Amino acid sequence: MTEESIRAEIDRLVTELWRERSKRGPFKPGESTVNYAGRVFDDAEVRALVRSSLDFWLTAGPETAAFERDLATTAGTKYSLLVNSGSSANLCAISSLGSHKLRNPLQPGDEVITTAASFPTTVNPIVQNGWVPVFVDVELGTYNPSVDRVREALSDRTRAIVLAHAMGFPYDAPALAALCKERGMFLVEDCCDALGARIAGKPVGTFGDYGTLSFYPAHQMTTGEGGAVLSSSGKLNWIARSFRDWGRDCWCEPGEDDACRKRFRYQLGTLPLGFDHKYTYTHIGYNLKALDLQAAIGLEQLAKLPSFVAARRENWRLMRDHVQRYEEFLVLPEALPDTEPSPFGLVLTIRDKAPFTRDELTAWLESRKVQTRGLFAGNLLRHPAYQNVRHRVVGDLRNADAITERTFFVGVYPGIDKPRRDYILATFDEFFGRFD
Repeated sequence: MTEESIRAEIDRLVTELWRERSKRGPFKPGESTVNYAGRVFDDAEVRALVRSSLDFWLTAGPETAAFERDLATTAGTKYSLLVNSGSSANLCAISSLGSHKLRNPLQPGDEVITTAASFPTTVNPIVQNGWVPVFVDVELGTYNPSVDRVREALSDRTRAIVLAHAMGFPYDAPALAALCKERGMFLVEDCCDALGARIAGKPVGTFGDYGTLSFYPAHQMTTGEGGAVLSSSGKLNWIARSFRDWGRDCWCEPGEDDACRKRFRYQLGTLPLGFDHKYTYTHIGYNLKALDLQAAIGLEQLAKLPSFVAARRENWRLMRDHVQRYEEFLVLPEALPDTEPSPFGLVLTIRDKAPFTRDELTAWLESRKVQTRGLFAGNLLRHPAYQNVRHRVVGDLRNADAITERTFFVGVYPGIDKPRRDYILATFDEFFGRFD
């Protein structure tokens, strides 16, 4: 057999194996778990993974180059960098704001506006770089801060804004981008929960200096672990690449020699002229690269992304419309005008005067095999890790505290089909029927 025929046979057998493994019985209400999220894939992803493994290009390679190119096109930016997680994407992008290659980089003690109702690794890189997080509250319903709250937090030391589009619902990024431009600040859009969301027809992640993505299985598409840094600036992309790739100055790909035309003809620092540019370091960086195996999966997932986002929107709309009848007990999620969310979940907050608690409602759902989750960390400042972190709070954090105590969400991901969706809603009806 030729290599080509062997590969074709492996491809065929992988499809057969996937079909056998994917057989499952019908959904059984009350017995089958309705997950809040999960990976959605078919044999195309498995075959792509096996094909890549046969080439044994384990580090970044041709699949990564293709994925970064196609992802940038999908995301609406000029560049994308594949990294090993969404948390690493935030670390890479936010750390880049302190690069000496920038005209006016962040300095120790500078302030960065963010929210207390946040995922930890949106905030952690601010602390890890020696900058001061300035926490503002969010609005219940959108779970994002208003532009007014951000404006109130400005000081002479404010140099950047780092905010996530909470649960796939965009904040007013155009207004914040204009504010940053006016004051010479940076904007980092954490889009880890929001791939596919748009503002006035434009993708999130295209308004700030950087955008970040996560490809963890719970998100809109997956590569297993994985994430990406988005930008449309050649300089910012190069800086982020340096931080991703050990802090090196060179931009040659792994296995590539002298594409930069500087390998033995360059001098930096106090190094001798001609010191190997591949081993010259210009930043205190990391190794945040992903694998070509992951990129192979990502290319197949990108092709499915429009259908994934459409399914999330449909589930979210139908479920929200149904539970609207219980609005006297629940704060319902809302999208800002002229935005198209890419919902991560159906987020609900129990009103403070409801005759039941969040824990009572979520326990009811969980006992009937409907998974729930809190809105991530709630108020970060109430966690032990942040007790001694230098920070500033502007206004109160009343809504962040409410989120900590009264907010949860259920899934809307594409794995929730009509029978599962109907069961979730029937379970809500059964609970609220006790309060008629």
